Amino acid sequence: METNKLLHHMAEIEELAEDIISDKHQMVELDKKRQKTREAIRILSKDKKTQKSWVCFGDMFIKLPVSDTKKLLEKDFNGLDTEIADVSKGLKPKVNKLRDLEHKDDAKGFSLNSMSREELQAVEALL
Repeated sequence: METNKLLHHMAEIEELAEDIISDKHQMVELDKKRQKTREAIRILSKDKKTQKSWVCFGDMFIKLPVSDTKKLLEKDFNGLDTEIADVSKGLKPKVNKLRDLEHKDDAKGFSLNSMSREELQAVEALL
């Protein structure tokens, strides 16, 4: 009986740890996409000569005005930001649950939230 309980507990810890690793990997992949999108937006912003650009949609390329392309990229960028934030919010309770299962104290400073752009601008205005 005690062995089954221990095995179940260890399996629960292992499953949760794998889920946490998967979420962290997903955040890294989403951040890579976000950085590539940021690079593309910057390149389009710098190039004042080009009026249209080629954009890949699925398995086809379409030529769009640069302004439309930038709008699409900015929408994707914001969507990736939101997705990363959602995964991050879901990660915190999982890590706390894992630490509880391992009979460890909560990670100090792990529940801190980053400042929003508005908050950061307000602090910069004060300095």
